[in-house]
Amino acid sequence: MMEMLQGVRVLDLTAVLMGPYASQTLGDYGADIIKVEAPGGDVTRQIGPVLNEGMGPVFLNANRNKRSIALDLKHPDGREALLRLAKTADVVLYNIRPQAMERLGLGYEAFQAENPGIIYAGVFGFGQDGPYARKPAYDDLIQGASTIASLMTVSGSDRPRYVPNAMADRTVGLFAVTAILAALHQRSRTGKGTRLDIPMFETMVSFMMGDHMGGLTFDPPLDKGGYGRQLSPYRRPFQTSDGYICALIYTDKQWQSYARATGQEQAMSADPRLQTIASRLAHIDDIYAELEAQFLDRSTAEWTRLLTDADIPTLPMHTLETIFEDEHLAALDFFPLIDHPTEGKLRAIRFPVKSAGAELPDTPAPTYGQHSAEILREAGYSDEEIAALTAAGAAGPKPAQRT
Repeated sequence: MMEMLQGVRVLDLTAVLMGPYASQTLGDYGADIIKVEAPGGDVTRQIGPVLNEGMGPVFLNANRNKRSIALDLKHPDGREALLRLAKTADVVLYNIRPQAMERLGLGYEAFQAENPGIIYAGVFGFGQDGPYARKPAYDDLIQGASTIASLMTVSGSDRPRYVPNAMADRTVGLFAVTAILAALHQRSRTGKGTRLDIPMFETMVSFMMGDHMGGLTFDPPLDKGGYGRQLSPYRRPFQTSDGYICALIYTDKQWQSYARATGQEQAMSADPRLQTIASRLAHIDDIYAELEAQFLDRSTAEWTRLLTDADIPTLPMHTLETIFEDEHLAALDFFPLIDHPTEGKLRAIRFPVKSAGAELPDTPAPTYGQHSAEILREAGYSDEEIAALTAAGAAGPKPAQRT
């Protein structure tokens, strides 16, 4: 079987999470990802507990299925090496501000001159036609600016706060994947490359406001916006007599099943608030509050059996410890133990997509500059030229000194 993106080569100039998550996803589908690391390597190599310097868990879980080359793009020979690599690449992915790329002499035109079919994809803070164009951006800032932090207060938090996840980075990273795949398809039909700008701010505003435009969709507005069910402070796991459970009673059929299962069929059928989705939404806080009181009467195990038998969606509420005990994930070996060549036994995270007609690669995250010489040879550099690049500091890492 062939890998789904076999033959696609990506020059990955990104660091931290948004770009690396996008390129890892492309690598998971079989693209050849050449991770170009600046001197010192991707900063996420240093985040979290480590066994060996430069191999932190954030890096390990965002950089599988990649090869690493260390290049100093501020050095003219490092820049030249990158442009030589671009001759056989399909995609250049970067996540620094476009102005910085231009200062390095690595704008779209520089790559296009080497390879007219190149797809030049930038993931950065803001669209380049607005007043925020030159601003730096991080996940926290974008969460706040795209309404996420403020909506937390509407839904019950005592003050604005961020989602405890790099939600903007990962969401925009996936938008980048879809844009790159679309551009590859376009090139297959036209033979032409293109430049892609994937801005964090606009992407996340679109992502959030699709749910929460509400009556603001209309002119004049019909309300102040916001999807009431999502914003209810009672939209949270239900506390049981001995723990918590996640359950959603949503459709008319599910409410009828819940009424039968709990012996409330007569009372609920007479309650006008429960008859339609619209009426339930209008009274969502009161309804959820009443459900909370009811869930306290039974144990988590009892509710799990009752809701499952009634065909009402339910799942456990997991923690960072119990997620590894989930029976479904355990059956899928979703967190397999793997042997990393430098880190020993690691608990990995499987790529969730499966294909009946393709093989998906699974190689561990590389050490810093692990494949530098290999990749440079593929670009036509001789061993002598590679040694000169390394000695000049344009490529690396330098070989360890023998004692």
